[in-house]
Amino acid sequence: MVIRMSDIRFFKIIELKQLLLFGLALVFTVLTAAVALAETSYNGNASATAAFDLSQRQVLKLVDIRRPSEWRHTGVGRGAHKISMHQSGFVARMDALVNGDRSQPVALICARGHRSSNMKAKLNALGFTNVTNVSEGMLGSKFGPGWLRRKLPLNHN
Repeated sequence: MVIRMSDIRFFKIIELKQLLLFGLALVFTVLTAAVALAETSYNGNASATAAFDLSQRQVLKLVDIRRPSEWRHTGVGRGAHKISMHQSGFVARMDALVNGDRSQPVALICARGHRSSNMKAKLNALGFTNVTNVSEGMLGSKFGPGWLRRKLPLNHN
């Protein structure tokens, strides 16, 4: 078998194109994550869309803090951890979720953003330093239409 220089150049061109495409995909991924993170930087609040996107990218952990009856009624946002603020051991369960690292990013969601806003302040006071409030909640508020009206994916179990 004879390998010609033109064959080698062809494969090098293919490798360069693949490397370029990989680089572009990486840049796109980083930029879209940065844009989603920027949406959460306004006073520690995020839209439901941004919270869902960041949760799916495993940039943060999304926590639904509503009552179990509310979870059953509407479902829970896909990817959200069900840790009710109304049940004992809430802070311990949050610690377990972040493996004791209270600097890990988490986003809290409730029905309309009120309870999650209050719980964000309480967790901040307890040393959780990277807590985001999903200000429109599941049902919507003055900050946005909410998870359900945005038709973001749900789990019903």
